[in-house]
Amino acid sequence: MKGGTSRDGALLFRAGVGGALMGLANLVPGVSGGTMLLAAGVYPALIRALAELTRLRLSWRPVLLAGTVAAAGALAIGLFAGWIRELVIGQRWVMYSLFIGLTLGGVPLIWRLSRPASPSFWIGAALGFALLLPMALGPPTGSAGEGGAIGLMLAGVAGAAAMILPGISGAYLLLLLGQYEAVLGAVERLKQVLLSGGADAALLTEALSVLIPVAAGGLLGLAAGTRAIGWLLERHAKPTHGVLLGLLLGAVLGLWPFQAGVRPQAGEIVAGRVLTQAEAASLEPAQWPVRRFAPTAGHWGGALGLAATGLLATTLLGRLDRDPESKL
Repeated sequence: MKGGTSRDGALLFRAGVGGALMGLANLVPGVSGGTMLLAAGVYPALIRALAELTRLRLSWRPVLLAGTVAAAGALAIGLFAGWIRELVIGQRWVMYSLFIGLTLGGVPLIWRLSRPASPSFWIGAALGFALLLPMALGPPTGSAGEGGAIGLMLAGVAGAAAMILPGISGAYLLLLLGQYEAVLGAVERLKQVLLSGGADAALLTEALSVLIPVAAGGLLGLAAGTRAIGWLLERHAKPTHGVLLGLLLGAVLGLWPFQAGVRPQAGEIVAGRVLTQAEAASLEPAQWPVRRFAPTAGHWGGALGLAATGLLATTLLGRLDRDPESKL
């Protein structure tokens, strides 16, 4: 009993840390929230818990686990959305280097789940890696765009997919859908309203008009995705674990850190339109296209140090529980 209680406590702690990392990761284009849950060692247990909840099997254990992840993720987003946004815009290589290490820390956990590895595991790993390869090797992208209610609901589905599918970046999908700035801006406005005591009704309405459709889409994506992944983990564990490992490694390829926003010039195409001189000059840094740059020795040293820090953090987190399949 005591051992079970200790294991439950370790899993809940990892759920809190993994949820916070998931929330932060979903703010960073190119980084997957699901990858962070996988690296924290809470992914299989969370998928099972969410699958039970979507079937309306309401027992306290899955509710506690899912609630811990959700609360930690929401808290991280609420506290750090503005700060992370500015850091990604101004120091993208720092964030990407750190998340490379955090992501690689999940590899030993997946390997422990998969031993002894079967041919179906390796086939699944190759498939997962191949699925992410086009995205990882494609050109970097910047953020811009507006969205209506339908677009915002699709953004919510994308965010849910990012949590369910390791290696798929929710923020990256928001960029592709043109909703990145709209969603993060709404989170920041809601935070301002809450800090001011809810006095600004117009600002609250503006924030909720974005966040409510996003939340609705997220619930739909979450319900469908968790049931599908839960079924695969239960019926076809080895190849599913292989796919997860492939997605994890493929995600690292997509996190090339040495890239930054570059001010566009007149005549360039941004967000599907050719910019005039006035439009190019008026674009905020958050809307600039992202380009790769040649790193200096200082960049390389800093990136390796940040990656090592992230790797150490998730490796130590995984050692809290020797049984990565543990569940409440």
